[in-house]
Amino acid sequence: MRWKLFADLAERAGDDEIDVSVDDSEPTAGDALDALLAEYPQLADRVFTADGDLESHLNLLRNGENVSDTGLATPVSDDDELALFPPVSGG
Repeated sequence: MRWKLFADLAERAGDDEIDVSVDDSEPTAGDALDALLAEYPQLADRVFTADGDLESHLNLLRNGENVSDTGLATPVSDDDELALFPPVSGG
């Protein structure tokens, strides 16, 4: 599956699109995030709270749809595109 990262997350990773694989028969977005963080541990403090929860201000999408209701428990498959992005402001 492919992660798309935005704003400072892409800057920290040094890339805005990253392919990961998950060795699980029923992978979740949490498994995919673990795979991403295994390759890019510098993202962990920006993605998780001190308690280990996903930062509430981050948006998590699967194939362009917000999955905030199911969050990291969202089922995913190898051909999914996942995205993480912080809120952005502009003017």
